[in-house]
Amino acid sequence: MLRWQPGDDVGALDDWPFTASASDYEILRGAPRASGRILAGGPGHPTRAGIWRCTAGAFSCIEQGDEMMTILSGTGTLTDVASQEVTRFAAGDTLFSRDGRRVIWDVTQDVTKVFFGHKDGGF
Repeated sequence: MLRWQPGDDVGALDDWPFTASASDYEILRGAPRASGRILAGGPGHPTRAGIWRCTAGAFSCIEQGDEMMTILSGTGTLTDVASQEVTRFAAGDTLFSRDGRRVIWDVTQDVTKVFFGHKDGGF
């Protein structure tokens, strides 16, 4: 069993550049950098779980999979582009995003989250 609480050290993470064509990333502000680690599932599997970190900045992307996430550190907003719903987040908050939705991540303080995702047909 793994357990993290807000502020915990999650260990070393791999660089995750904003290059996945399916996600159609667009940098909107600053120079955010992402990193992460898959803990379970992944390519070819319908589920995946892991840790993701992003430095301050803003970008838009198309979500790949339904995802439940809990913020361990940092602050920002997550905007659903279609509905214009803006959700502010901070350490301890849990959010849910839908597969195929274009969202805007506006990270004001470096964010670390844990996540669990599902995608019909696999990631």
